[in-house]
Amino acid sequence: MEQFAAFVAIDWSDAKHDICLLDVATGKKEAGILKHTPEELEAWATALRTRFAGQPIAVCLEQSRGPLIYALLKYDFLVLYPINPATLAKYREAFSPSRAKDDPRDADYILELLLHHRNRLKAWRPDNAKTRTLQYLVEHRRRLVNDRTRISNRMTALLKAYFPQVLQWFDDIRTLLVCDLLLRWPTVEALKKVRPPTLEKFFHEHNSVRKETIAHRMAAIKEAIPLVTDQAVIHASVLMIKALAAQMKTTIEAIREFDQEIEQLCRTHEDYPLFASLPGAGPVYAARLTAAMGTVRDRWTTVEELLCYSGVAPVMERSGKSMWIRWRYFCPKFLRQSFHEYAGESINHSFWARAYYMSQRARGKSHQAAVRALAFKWIRIIYSCWQTRTPYSEVRYLESLRKKRSPLLAFAANNPS
Repeated sequence: MEQFAAFVAIDWSDAKHDICLLDVATGKKEAGILKHTPEELEAWATALRTRFAGQPIAVCLEQSRGPLIYALLKYDFLVLYPINPATLAKYREAFSPSRAKDDPRDADYILELLLHHRNRLKAWRPDNAKTRTLQYLVEHRRRLVNDRTRISNRMTALLKAYFPQVLQWFDDIRTLLVCDLLLRWPTVEALKKVRPPTLEKFFHEHNSVRKETIAHRMAAIKEAIPLVTDQAVIHASVLMIKALAAQMKTTIEAIREFDQEIEQLCRTHEDYPLFASLPGAGPVYAARLTAAMGTVRDRWTTVEELLCYSGVAPVMERSGKSMWIRWRYFCPKFLRQSFHEYAGESINHSFWARAYYMSQRARGKSHQAAVRALAFKWIRIIYSCWQTRTPYSEVRYLESLRKKRSPLLAFAANNPS
């Protein structure tokens, strides 16, 4: 209690926030409403700084990232304690079994959590600006990749309905070549009318220069026949495929721009070489793992904390004589996804990772369960390298397995891939 001049609980929403404040000196509680505007937030924070003479103030809110916590980050006298919304929901339900919800009352509950259970809460220590920028960049890039997949699926379904030849001529429609072709010639009839020199020039402009490939495509275009002749279907499909191709083209270019920004930032990040040493990491996963771990070495005191926080460690539940294990529902989803996807990629690049994955499959585990188990082991290795600032070495790790007489090496010797 002595280290803070006041405790503030905020139940945030889109337009306004309900606030409950406890003045440590007087012991009085105050309730209020704060509008979510830059001017209101600035005036509120300035008033707090003046009232408590710049002393530290603990602020608890059910947000670990988002517009409110971003806005409060610039005030150095505020010590932020983010909590999971599920924590508040369970705490509220303990005293209100009917699950009745009221924003001012929620602010009271948040204040109780902060006052009575602060030893179980962690103050949010933001990483340096470079790492936080990288975190946002890799997450936004992943959303764009998901958009690219979604648009690609819609384009594929539409092309199958009226122009399926495109799917045969090109192995991947998520390219500028295919997008520009569909924007210029969205039907079989339009494409067949194009002169061969024009088509050849078009392919060359899009870095398709293999003579055999161009000749094969041009021959296929010449022999192509329309799948449908119903003008109603064709007209509507043409408008839609142009819209999707334009979206795909914009998304591809945006991903390329993000890749350039991420690459430039990673070149100057102190920990990037460490994660780039991991087998199969490449520029994408090395950047995502750099962002995932950050630079604050005491954020997790043990690797078990990281395993639980990331959602990779399973949860054990007991009730009476029953006991069961399940995976974690509440965790940073992108963080868990980063570890899972890297573990899956490492199977193709690391000898022991492939052997471990195959041993898990041999025990009857599904692909996803085997990858999760591998991610569990990778996190332990990554955490150790990160704490000691030591790049990963496959030779050194295999030697340690040999010294420990790990059964994994015996399994790999008896089951060569």
